[in-house]
Amino acid sequence: MTYNETLNWMFSKLPMYQRQGKTAFKKDLTNIIAFAEELSQPQEKFKSIHIAGTNGKGSTAHMIASILQEQGYKVGLYTSPHLKDFTERIKINGKPIRKNCVNNFVKRNKAFLEKQKLSFFEMTVGLAFEHFAKKNVDFAIIETGLGGRLDSTNIIKPLVSVITNIGLDHTQFLGTTLPEIAKEKAGIIKKNTPVIIGERQPEIVSVFTEIAKKKNALLYFASDALTKAYKTDLRGNYQKKNLKTAAQTILVLKDQGIKISHESIKNGLQKVVENTGLLGRWQILGNKPKIICDTAHNETGLDYVLKQLKEEKYTNLHFVFGVVNDKDLDSILPLLPKKADYYFCKPNIPRGLDAKILQGKASENNLKGAIYDSVNEALLKAKENANTTDLIFVGGSTFVVAEVV
Repeated sequence: MTYNETLNWMFSKLPMYQRQGKTAFKKDLTNIIAFAEELSQPQEKFKSIHIAGTNGKGSTAHMIASILQEQGYKVGLYTSPHLKDFTERIKINGKPIRKNCVNNFVKRNKAFLEKQKLSFFEMTVGLAFEHFAKKNVDFAIIETGLGGRLDSTNIIKPLVSVITNIGLDHTQFLGTTLPEIAKEKAGIIKKNTPVIIGERQPEIVSVFTEIAKKKNALLYFASDALTKAYKTDLRGNYQKKNLKTAAQTILVLKDQGIKISHESIKNGLQKVVENTGLLGRWQILGNKPKIICDTAHNETGLDYVLKQLKEEKYTNLHFVFGVVNDKDLDSILPLLPKKADYYFCKPNIPRGLDAKILQGKASENNLKGAIYDSVNEALLKAKENANTTDLIFVGGSTFVVAEVV
């Protein structure tokens, strides 16, 4: 099979949460445990850092990877979803896995994948673990896909576990309250392994403290730490929280005897995009009019982004907006600015919400705008309508941003 044929097979034959939703959610780790055994336990052949949370996982993971790269380590990075191409999910020192490696992996393991009926995410995790093991990475930063306790990545034994924050997202799988979701995310906490919580949220502190105590895991709240005033090249006010989480993680690694200099921390944080290729976080796509995109897609994430939008100077605001069909619109639509021209669109995946339905729900919240057949058509129209002093924002979903970066 060619690379595209391989991807089509992966996408069409096997469940994938990002495309299908609930049907792809697994209730246990049986499949990934069996696959890891089939692959000779690759996850045991490299040191790892495990990252979960509602928002900020990707940014935090990329910051940590960049710092370790600056120190001279060979660093694997596993994140999801991708924006432009599948290979972005699996990187070593910022370079995506080669397409022929994806082809060969699927070809070698296809019989097992079909027999075991692995999900898209399970096979991708197996691919990442084997790739990092074969390439002898010094460290691998592993981001969960969904939740923590039952996430396919949760078979690693990390040096440190990181939980960025907890918000109401994926409630159909993880629970409808913050404590319920926190308990699922806390499933990545391992025995005798330090855990860093990015934000101290009063309503769920007890969840983490109790589980950490049972696991004999040293517990740190990054938001409490007096870390140095580092700066990062990642735009977005919300990155200040992710920066503190990444810095605290690095300090814990240093406490374990891992060599990481102050200069590596400083330079790594200022060269995240250059070192790792991270996209879609308060990314500026153009000027006159200024065009900004961001992958924030839930209540907490959008709240951060919209607060920063208020700090921008512009004459008129144009909002290119699309979501997936299981998004809780009642929680996010009231957050959106009323004084904006909306361009409603559907991201080009099966799980994308029909733009007409989105427009209808938006109108109930006094958000006015037209419907467009695609994200790019919506952005093109926004550019036509905008003056040089206007601002265009593109967002609502990772998959919307993926079509414009």
